Amino acid sequence: MLTLFHAPQSRSSRIIWLIEELGADVRIEYCAIAHRHGQKVGEADPRNPHPDGKVPALSHDGIVITESAAVALYLTDLFPEARLGAPVGSSERGAYLTWLTWAAGELEPAMWGQIMGQTETDAFARARYDAAMERLTEALWAGPWLMGERFTAVDVMIGAALGWGRQHLPDNRVFDAYQARLAERPAKVRADARDGDVSTLRAA
Repeated sequence: MLTLFHAPQSRSSRIIWLIEELGADVRIEYCAIAHRHGQKVGEADPRNPHPDGKVPALSHDGIVITESAAVALYLTDLFPEARLGAPVGSSERGAYLTWLTWAAGELEPAMWGQIMGQTETDAFARARYDAAMERLTEALWAGPWLMGERFTAVDVMIGAALGWGRQHLPDNRVFDAYQARLAERPAKVRADARDGDVSTLRAA
């Protein structure tokens, strides 16, 4: 059995989207988390197997996988027929792994540097942010998806990040067109409906 431990309107929301794109049979266990957007909001849910009390956490027959990139890789390898990943040995595997880990290791820190105002005072933060925006623009200009003609889990991971951080990104018609394409995907619409309302949760 596959179970996703999920907090509404959080980092695990993109995994709901990925599940819908995969057409996978995954049970969603809604749970509270201790921190949201850097603020203490309650206590971690004791049902959640994530060692840090965060989300996402995916349980597969007792095996627990955490961290969004790892969960995305695990699910796309588990459901190769959906063609949202790149199988081991394929010519696309390197690019796929690179984009997945770049999203967490470079893009999100760069975006947070901009959100927190660090790009205004820290030359490294500014250079990191500018480089990330340039890399995305170049990839999407070639597009229509980050890995070319085929939509993959990379678009879910990075598209979700661009969605919550759009107001902090450059005024860029390439980004706007990309977000419009993502918003039209039926799986994204279903995921948004399935995500849940944070106001319905109480800390455990």
